[in-house]
Amino acid sequence: MRESVFGVLGDLSGRSFLDLFSGSGILALEAASRGAYPVECVEKDREKFPLLLKNVSLSERRIACHRIAAELFLNRTKDRFWVIFLDPPFPYGHRRELLYTISERGIALPGGLVLLHYPEEDTPPERCGGLETKDERKFGRSRVRFYTFRGDTPTVGPQAEGINDPGG
Repeated sequence: MRESVFGVLGDLSGRSFLDLFSGSGILALEAASRGAYPVECVEKDREKFPLLLKNVSLSERRIACHRIAAELFLNRTKDRFWVIFLDPPFPYGHRRELLYTISERGIALPGGLVLLHYPEEDTPPERCGGLETKDERKFGRSRVRFYTFRGDTPTVGPQAEGINDPGG
């Protein structure tokens, strides 16, 4: 999956990258190796965090790591990113809310990408405020949806009616 996703992203030179639910940090390392900078990781799991720190120390460029819940990070950050990769655990039930927070707070740069890794039995929205589906790839029982952030679209909360309706 990683190779295919980064093949779609291509050269990331000078592009900022946020890895939410980082785990071991392998995606952040891959982004940094493809020129992304700055690169930031968010992982709240106390047991995974030391491995994350160890792995990102292999990068020639500094990769910032935050031990905090992804939801809190998104609500507190003042930074904006060209690529945001969300890889929550499959049982995680708040993917939609994460997408809306990213859109409402303008955490993705206009024209930037938000990638959501999810199990095939889930149905994330085609649109979330200023996020619109650009592409989707299937990998076994999982998928990665690529959203583009328009940045000029008024947003609506995740409980709104018709969120899967392309017209609303």
